[in-house]
Amino acid sequence: MSKDHKLKTECLNFSELLAQNIALISPTMTAALIVPLMFATVGNISWLAYGLGTLLLLFVAFNLNQFSKRFTGTGSMYTYTSMALGPTTGSLCGWCLIWSYLFIGLAGTTGFTIFSSKLLEAVGIHAPPLLLFAICIGSCFILAYKDIVISTIVMLVLEGVSCSFILLLCLIVLGKHGFAIDTAQFDFKDASITSLGLGVVVAIFSLVGFESSTAFGEEAKNPLKTIPKSIVWSLILTGGFFIFVAYTEILGTRGYSQPLNAIDSPLTVLATIYKVPILAIPLELGAMVSFYALALSCLNAGSRVMFAMGRHGIFHPAMRNAHPTNGTPHIALGVLAVLMFAVVAIFKVVAGYAVLDEFGYAGTMGAFGFMGSYILITIAAPIYLKKIGQLKPRDVTLCIAGLLLLAIPAVGSVYPVPPSPLNYFPYIFLGYVAIGVVRALAFKAREPHSLVKIREELRDLHLPSGFAMEQEKA
Repeated sequence: MSKDHKLKTECLNFSELLAQNIALISPTMTAALIVPLMFATVGNISWLAYGLGTLLLLFVAFNLNQFSKRFTGTGSMYTYTSMALGPTTGSLCGWCLIWSYLFIGLAGTTGFTIFSSKLLEAVGIHAPPLLLFAICIGSCFILAYKDIVISTIVMLVLEGVSCSFILLLCLIVLGKHGFAIDTAQFDFKDASITSLGLGVVVAIFSLVGFESSTAFGEEAKNPLKTIPKSIVWSLILTGGFFIFVAYTEILGTRGYSQPLNAIDSPLTVLATIYKVPILAIPLELGAMVSFYALALSCLNAGSRVMFAMGRHGIFHPAMRNAHPTNGTPHIALGVLAVLMFAVVAIFKVVAGYAVLDEFGYAGTMGAFGFMGSYILITIAAPIYLKKIGQLKPRDVTLCIAGLLLLAIPAVGSVYPVPPSPLNYFPYIFLGYVAIGVVRALAFKAREPHSLVKIREELRDLHLPSGFAMEQEKA
C-alpha cells in the first residue's frame, strides 16, 4: 500500500467511535417514526420485540468481535470476511455494505428533509425537497471531506442533543402517570409468536449499523479495544433506549383520539397531550439534526469500504486515494455523495414518490444489505478462528445461534408477503447481489495474481504476529 494513500491515523477515541455507531443506528429515527410501526405489528409488547432484537444482534456482535479484537484496518466487514472466506467472498460482503450505507444514508437524507420542511413551513418558508436533499448531502460531504474527527464530533453532539429532548419528554410523560408500572404492557395473553417475530424484524431494522466503527480501524486509537467496546455498547445503549421510548409512547398515547399506529408524529403529539408544547420545536429540530447525523455517518462508513476495495483493485484505483492534507478518502466520499443525491432525486422526480415514502423504502432496502453482510460475517467468524488455531466449541455455538436468529428477519421480510412495492424489494436486492457475484467472479478470473496480493496484504497488515494463516483459493 502506497504511503500516499494513507488515512489519518489514531485520531478517533472510544466516544467518537461510539458516536459513529449510534448516529448510524439513529435512535431518534425510531422514536420519531418507527415506534408506531412497531405498535401496529406487535401492540403493547413492543418493548419486548426491541429487547429480543437487541439480544439477537448481540450474537452477531460477538461473532464480529472475534475479528475486531484481533486485528484492525479500514474496510469493516469487507476486510474481516476476506480474511476468513477469501477476497472473492469478501468483495460480496463489501458490495452488500455499500448498498446498506447508500440506502440508510438516503433514509437520513429524506428524514432530514421531512423535519426541516416542517420547521421551515412554521415560519412561512417552502423549500423544494430537491434543494433540501442537496443541502443535506452537500454539507455532509464537506464535513466528511474536511476532517473525520470534526464530523464524528458533530454527530456526537447532534445525536446527544436530540436524544436528550426525547428522554426529557419521556420523563415528563412518566411523571404525569406517577411512574406507575403500565401493567397492560406486561399482559401477554393476546400476543402471538408470528406477530412477535415480525416485531423482531422491525427491531432489527431499527438497530442495523451498530458495527460501522469497524470501518475506521486505521483511524481509531487503540482499535483492538475501542472498536469491540463501541460495537457492544452501541447496541446496549440504543436497545435500552428503544425499549424505554416504546414503553413510554404506548403509555402516553393510550386514550388519545388516534391509536399510536395512526400517529405520524408521536413525539409532537406527546408534547401536546402532556402540555409541554414548548418542546415541540426542539423535538422536531432534534429529529432533523439526528437524521443529518445519520446521513453523515453513512457517508463516512460507506466511503471507507469503497476506499478499502479500491486499494485492493476491486473498484477503480482512484477510490484508494486519500486527501494529502485531510487524510480522508475524498474520491470515495465524492462518488458516494453523488450516488446518494442521484438516487434520491430520481425516486422523487421520475418515480414521483412522496418524501415520507422514500424514507420508508430506503430504510427497508438498506436493511437487506446489512442482513447479507451480517450472515457472511457470522459464517466467517468460526472459519477465521479455525485458521488461527483458536476455535472453541462455544464459538461454533455462537455462529449457529447467530444464523438461526438471523433467519427470523430474513424470513419475516418475505413472509407473510408484504404489500406492493415492498414485496419486490427482496428481489431487487437479490438482483444487486447477483451483479456483485458476477463482478467478483470476473475479477477473480481477470486478476488471479491480485487475489494472492490481497491475501498477503491482509495477512501482513492485520493478522497478529505469531499466527499463520493457511492460504486458500478465493
